[in-house]
Amino acid sequence: MNHDTMRATGPLVHAGEHRVRPTEREAQDNLRAMLQLCAAGRLRCSEKTKRPSATTMDTVADHLSNGDFYRDEDLAAFAWPLLIQAGGLGRLDSGRLRLTTKGLAAQRKPSAKVIRDLWQRWNSHAVIDEFSRIEAIKGQRARNVLSAAKTRRQVVATALAGCPPHDWISVDALFATMRRRKLNPRITRNDMALWKLYLVDPQHGSLGYAGFGDWNSLEGRYTLAVLFEYAGTLGLFDLENLHPNGEREDYRDNWGADDLNALSRYDGLQAIRMTALGRYVFGIEDEYRPSTRRNAPPAVSVLPDLTIAATEPLDASDEVLVSAYAERAADQVWTLSPGTACCPRSTSDAT
Repeated sequence: MNHDTMRATGPLVHAGEHRVRPTEREAQDNLRAMLQLCAAGRLRCSEKTKRPSATTMDTVADHLSNGDFYRDEDLAAFAWPLLIQAGGLGRLDSGRLRLTTKGLAAQRKPSAKVIRDLWQRWNSHAVIDEFSRIEAIKGQRARNVLSAAKTRRQVVATALAGCPPHDWISVDALFATMRRRKLNPRITRNDMALWKLYLVDPQHGSLGYAGFGDWNSLEGRYTLAVLFEYAGTLGLFDLENLHPNGEREDYRDNWGADDLNALSRYDGLQAIRMTALGRYVFGIEDEYRPSTRRNAPPAVSVLPDLTIAATEPLDASDEVLVSAYAERAADQVWTLSPGTACCPRSTSDAT
């Protein structure tokens, strides 16, 4: 399959539809957009779980360059507010993310360096256990069931850093390589704990039965979660993916599997290729050299009547910045008022 000719933009919508998603540039655009949204006070997360609200995920998705990976699933829109927290770029204040001193400084730093720090911080300070995103597998909250997420995550990070630096590798080949190298992000604390995880019914659907709690269903799905939702969102790998429904059949023999379209929202990921940004983040290359030259930003004119006009669509981060100072009047047209020409509008006005 020629991955370089099978490209499309925007979220994937239909079952069976393919995407090859170059992530390197859009991740850097998205980072700037997220910092702008955080500065504007538009990212809200639970004080208890740290997870973004549904409204926040909608807001993030609207400002992602090329949108999220799927139209009906929040991946990047879910991940970015968590990455901002884990990286120390934003701190929750009454349920709203506010830029920290580090976050303010990040706005002036090269995006590649900020993303490198975000990946390193996620590995050591992630605010959730990524396995919790595999909601079809129940029983995760029982006591003494799951292993330490930090240890698992670092195993996956080691495996990802060892991927081919320039070539595509299929997900199944990645799984085989991890098992051959004994890189095992074991999900449960022990074999007995496996009996407490289940599909649909805690007795009949227990993953403790022989062949039910296999590596692909547990360790493999966890690897996909870290890879797709976090490494992919940060632009460390280009991604080939399909809609998750019906794409992986490795759990179909389990009791209760007939009730599921997919075991996880990550089941559509087919293959990955490390980007230049990934090679920099993983320490394979000492300096970041972008894979492709970034296009010059679109021209923006400020007319005598304080109208701002863009000659072509702005990046999401640039649009957030303009909207903080001006009110949208039409497509790619904003209007400044004398009172906001030097100071940003309030958060309520900007939304």
